[in-house]
Amino acid sequence: MRAGRIILAAAAVGGLATCDYFLPERGGAYIQGGDAMRGFALLETGAHGCQSCHAIPGIRAPRGVVGPPLAGMARRGFISGQLPNRTGVMVAFLRDPARLLPQTGMPDTHLTLDQARDMAAFLYTLEDPDAR
Repeated sequence: MRAGRIILAAAAVGGLATCDYFLPERGGAYIQGGDAMRGFALLETGAHGCQSCHAIPGIRAPRGVVGPPLAGMARRGFISGQLPNRTGVMVAFLRDPARLLPQTGMPDTHLTLDQARDMAAFLYTLEDPDAR
């Protein structure tokens, strides 16, 4: 009976230890090789069409409503409601969303690796005014 409790307790602790994988990274996201200012410039041009689906703080019109608003991205636990909000996952999702989520509504915007890093770096700087 005692051995069963020990095994159960160990399994519970092990299960809880993996839960932090699904929490946003602490201390601000650092994207190796990413530059938030270049990411902002990419979004501001509208060349990839992000603002046609998303409301993006700091980017004027249009303000899309098809996709989620991107304010507070660093505080979210998930990307697209399903993927853990980790920097590497974000970069991969920005580059090829359907590879990670085949049923996603997010189109392939044909970002290079450097562009995806820059865009992710910018997205992780966005504050959520409603969280204050």
